[in-house]
Amino acid sequence: MPRTTPHNKNKVYFAGSGIASLAGAAFLIRDGLIPGDNIHIFEELEISGGSLDGAGSADKGYVIRGGRMMEEHYVCTYDLFASIPSLTDSAKSVKDEIVEFSHKYVSASRCRLVRDGKKVDVSSIELSEKDRLDLFALLIHSEDSIGDKSVEDWFSPSFFEHNFWLMWATMFAFQPWHSAVELKRYLLRFIHLFPDFSKMGGVWRTPYNQYDSMIRPLTVWLQEQGVHFSLNTEVTGLDFDLGGGWRSVKGIRYTCDGERSTIAVGMDDRVFVTLGCMTEGSSLGSMTSPAILNPEQSGGSWDLWEDIANGRPGFGHPAVFAENIEQTKWQSFTVTLSNPAFFAFIEEFTGNEAGTGGLFTLVDSNWFMSIVLAHQPHFINQPENIFVFWGYGLFPDRLGNFVNKSMAECTGEEILIELFQHLKLGDKAQPIIDSAICIPCMMPFVTSQFMPRIKGDRPDVVPPGAKNFAFIGQFCEIPDDVVFTVEYSVRSAQMAAYKLFDIKRDIPPVFKGQHDVGVLFNALKTMHR
Repeated sequence: MPRTTPHNKNKVYFAGSGIASLAGAAFLIRDGLIPGDNIHIFEELEISGGSLDGAGSADKGYVIRGGRMMEEHYVCTYDLFASIPSLTDSAKSVKDEIVEFSHKYVSASRCRLVRDGKKVDVSSIELSEKDRLDLFALLIHSEDSIGDKSVEDWFSPSFFEHNFWLMWATMFAFQPWHSAVELKRYLLRFIHLFPDFSKMGGVWRTPYNQYDSMIRPLTVWLQEQGVHFSLNTEVTGLDFDLGGGWRSVKGIRYTCDGERSTIAVGMDDRVFVTLGCMTEGSSLGSMTSPAILNPEQSGGSWDLWEDIANGRPGFGHPAVFAENIEQTKWQSFTVTLSNPAFFAFIEEFTGNEAGTGGLFTLVDSNWFMSIVLAHQPHFINQPENIFVFWGYGLFPDRLGNFVNKSMAECTGEEILIELFQHLKLGDKAQPIIDSAICIPCMMPFVTSQFMPRIKGDRPDVVPPGAKNFAFIGQFCEIPDDVVFTVEYSVRSAQMAAYKLFDIKRDIPPVFKGQHDVGVLFNALKTMHR
């Protein structure tokens, strides 16, 4: 591996402590020879990790706002985690753990869709000839020609009633009003998964939730290298020097424990900024209270991006993604059980042991509700007699089929009542509810990165003329790769770190299965199934 000259005098600052910032810090230490003591990570919350979270206890209940899908070709992610020791076995890397676990617990769903309490036959994806032609047209059109069209602009209304869309929408959290360009990218990026799409084949998982399996070991490793974490510290703005045809950051404005301060940034220093946040403004409910929707932008990363972009061409347009909460929100829920009956019921009903089936969707749910039973334990501190599962609804404003409330208005107990009625648990339901802690979570911006956009709405990772700063995370532009993935955030961090420090090491290319004749042939067969 080519090495670079140590940068002992450079100070490095990260705004935000999500996976992009943590990955960027690790790449700088490993490949850029930056001393960890020179790296400072600012986080407005009390805990690092960003949207890859996971917390709780058996007595108070566990919470996962959401997890990202993973698969074999997340090359930048595995490049990173090949260097990070596992928390549970220091002889293994985090990558080793993920690969071994995913090969041991292979995804092979026997129940992907449920209607009227019964499994739906998904042997056919039910696409009409017009649907197939529309899909092919989407794949061959350029992104510029598609522009800001939505998925529903591209397809006929019947497309959204077929098995293909029902499975696609709930696997990736797509909505009809989302970006047709983003759908095109997803179709190309995951075309190799088409043959086993109905079985969720090819999906990889971490041994525990992604916070315990990825964020915690990465954070521990960074702390051991001397990286400074400043929690409860919100970066509120950047001061720029825009003279001479180039642009640089000369100051970082931040608030810590209510006190405002500014850090002077030199030309030899570097600043990495996470733009936007899919879990900004999220709120939690309980068994007896609903999760409240925060109706306006909730400061933090969105306000920071607005401050950066205001009057500065080339820094993106945050309003495109952040000002349509009714179209970017949905609601998840995490359920902690001290009774094994529900897991036993679902394993018998689906034919899958927990951790092998993946997500299944209640297609006649007004909330368009899905749940997934992960391999247990799902948290490192989870006792053997405790069971945790996760679910979400794409339409939280619709009235339930059985509970006469919208999902957004429901307590955790009411969400369970609705779920168990769909599954026809009957008299088995109440003992399970009595043993449950269901915590709803409302997320106003969770699919904001999917909103229709055009070129320039997302800035480049390193904008033209930028000398000492870069943008990372879900809202910068990376050609060919897809947002709402860990891989996108990690790739952005690797691109930014290598560019700003001129690190002479190749970044693994985005996997392009569409260039493989065998992959294309199998995908075509699947489309006609």
